[in-house]
Formats: sequence, C-alpha cells, structure tokens
Amino acid sequence: MSLHLPDGSTLAYGAATASYQIEGASTEDGRGPSIWDTFTARPGAIRDGSDGSVACDSYHRYEEDADLLAGLGVGWYRFSVAWSRILPEGTGRVETRGLDYYDRLVDALLARGVSPTATLYHWDLPQALEDRGGWLERSTTEAFADYAMVVHERLGDRVGVWATHNEPWCAAYLGYAAGIHAPGRREGGRAHVAAHHLVLSHALAAQRLHEAGVTAVGMALNLAPFWPETPEAEAAADGIDAIRNRVWLDPLVDGAYDEGLLAVAPELADPTVVRDGDLELARGSADWIGINYYTPFRPAVPDPSIPVHHELDAYPGAAPVSIVVREPRTDIGWEVDARGLEELLVETYERTGLPLVVTENGAAYADDTVDDTGVIDDQDRIAYLRDHIAATERARAAGADVRAYILWTLLDNFEWAEGYTKTFGIVHVDPQDQTRTPKASYQWFAQHIAGAD
Repeated sequence: MSLHLPDGSTLAYGAATASYQIEGASTEDGRGPSIWDTFTARPGAIRDGSDGSVACDSYHRYEEDADLLAGLGVGWYRFSVAWSRILPEGTGRVETRGLDYYDRLVDALLARGVSPTATLYHWDLPQALEDRGGWLERSTTEAFADYAMVVHERLGDRVGVWATHNEPWCAAYLGYAAGIHAPGRREGGRAHVAAHHLVLSHALAAQRLHEAGVTAVGMALNLAPFWPETPEAEAAADGIDAIRNRVWLDPLVDGAYDEGLLAVAPELADPTVVRDGDLELARGSADWIGINYYTPFRPAVPDPSIPVHHELDAYPGAAPVSIVVREPRTDIGWEVDARGLEELLVETYERTGLPLVVTENGAAYADDTVDDTGVIDDQDRIAYLRDHIAATERARAAGADVRAYILWTLLDNFEWAEGYTKTFGIVHVDPQDQTRTPKASYQWFAQHIAGAD
C-alpha cells in the first residue's frame, strides 16, 4: 500500500471507474438521490432511456471487481465516492452504511495489493443541494469541503492520494451551459459561476485535507489540445482554450483568471462571485494534476459544411467555431491522435511544475469482433492503448514528471448521456446478469504491465 503518489522511477499503472457509472444500488443503505438519478428520469435525456440504478452492480460485486484489478497487475485503482451515499441530503446527517461500503472496498483493494485512490466528486451532486441551486450557489463549496472531511475521517488511514474533482469542466459547462449532462440546465454565462465554485470547493477541501496531514491532493482535469485549422481560427481557439483549460490551471498556478478568459467570461470579473481571497486560496492548493485525455480539437472558422460539434454550447462567451474531426475515430466519434496526450503532458508540466497522472485514457469501440472462444477481440482498443501509453512514455522522456497511467475504464458501464450504447471497458459486463468477461484488451494490458507484451 502507498499513501503517496508513485515515485516516478517507472510509469505506474492503474484503472479507473466512477460511482454512478458502476455501483447501482441507487436506493440501498440510505443513499439519497443525486442529480443523475433525476436527470436520467427526464424523457430524452439519455440516448437509450437507461439509468444507473443497477449499472454494473458493483456495490454488491466489488470483490469480483477487485479480483479483476488484481488479475491485471495494476498498482492503483481510482474510484469515486458517491456524495449522496455519504450525506443523503448533501449536508448534515451522515449515512454510516455508505461509509461502510467504501471501507469494504478499500480493504478489498489493499488485500490484493492495489493502492486505492479516491475521487470525491465525479458529477453525482446530491439532488438536495441542486434543489438549493447546486454549483451556482457558493454554499455548495462549503458543503463539499465538509463532505470531503467526512470521507477522509473514515478512509484517510488507508487512502492517501485524493482527487477532489473529476473533469469539473463537464460538471460546470455540460451541466449548466449545454444542458447535456446533469442537472441539464442551460444557464449560459452563469456556468462560469459554477466553474468558479468548483475551483473554490477544491481549494477549500484541499486546505482542510492538507491540515489533516494529506500530502497528495489533486484534481483530474479533461484538458484538451486545440489545433486551429487555419490562422483565422486562432483567436476563437484561444477563447475555447481559456474555458476548457486555463479556467482551472490559472487559479491553481497563478491564483488568477487571465485577461483572455475574462474577455469571454465577464462573470469571473464580478467581485460578488470571485471574492477576495478565493483565488489566493486556490493557488498552490494542488499537489498533483490529473489529465484525462481522449481526443484533440481542431477549431475552424464557422462552416455550414462541417457539422456543429455537440459540445459547442458548453463554451459560453467564446466566438463560434466549427470543429473538424479527422479519421480515425472511435465509436463515440472522437478523433484518435495520441500526439495530443504527449503535448498536454509536456505543456502542463511546463505550466505547473507539478507531478502529473494520466487519470483517464481509453476508447469506446463497438466490440463487434469475437474470437473462437467467445472473447471480444478488441484490437482497435489495444492499438489505442498502446499508442497512448507510448505517448505517455515520450512525454516522460521529454522531461514531464508523469507518475502513472490510469486506464479508463475497467468495466463497460453507464456512459452518461450515451447510456449503455457506448463501451469503454476492458471487461464486458452482461447487461442481464452482470457477468464479467475480460476482453482481449484486458489480457493485453495485463501482459504490458508484466512487461510481456
């Protein structure tokens, strides 16, 4: 077991999941409803009309999943904690049965030689807090810090590496601007307020975790490289880059929002939103940065011949652009180019000077090829993983302090707005009986970790 980040002497390996996507048991042991329970009940919100009420049933099958991790030979497992399983109303009353579940999970991991890494927020805000305004309300930041300490007090003797948030860009901008993730609101520029509150909540929680002796607090950010197709698209690309990347990195490094960001997000210049001391608290609050990478973005001048990218509403205030998506693509329509991961790792290390972890990387493919034994032969996913691990190693060779590569994801699961129509897992999960069957990519990853690929 390690209560610290890997030392970086070699690249460590892990796998990641998220609570709402795998746990199920959505009404068991006192768990309160989250915004995803509410959002999935909205007609048309989820591609196949599904929800995470059962998902992979990992709440009951966590021992099986821990065995799968042990079989891979990974040293790390990044899981997320369901806030409403711990504080069903978001604040106040603590549900000890929820804490007991994560106790059991952590102990199962440690018994198999896997170090647990906990993410405190992977988008499943308690609905009770959303009813009071959610991330648009400053009070949610204090509630988050209180929740972080409740979890730490139970697990902190065995969990030393913590991520406060996973992809806060999605929580703020897909949830409160584009409306395609929970809570499904279209608040325009008010989404920048949600973004600031996510930054502040990280800073408040990190302060308290540090005071409790934690030395490895970070955030997992879905940073993206923006490669303008033409010089005419560079200005628009800068505005999108500000909202996607700099809104997180600038407070953590400089304790400020830069002028380019404020030009497209004037809400962040409002002193009633960004109060004295907020950004100073954020500066230096992260001990490490997680990077979740899947695809690059190629902004172009608006062109009616290029389909509008489904996330463009998630950049309120930025100039309109078209996004060119080249081949090859994954089943979810994302361009495959591992150079983007290498670039992000090198540039983020140069920008922050902090240890880095690839906290998510993987690919959705159709999984429609089966070998003679009935195993999914996902050579496309293997090629994706091989190329991106190689890109991670190139970044390390270029001087970036990258400590670990954590694969997304262990299990086929509830893929947010896509429901169960897209599969990222290296283990197939039967939707009827939850039987787990490793794919060819599982075997390849295990062999790679063992040095035998």
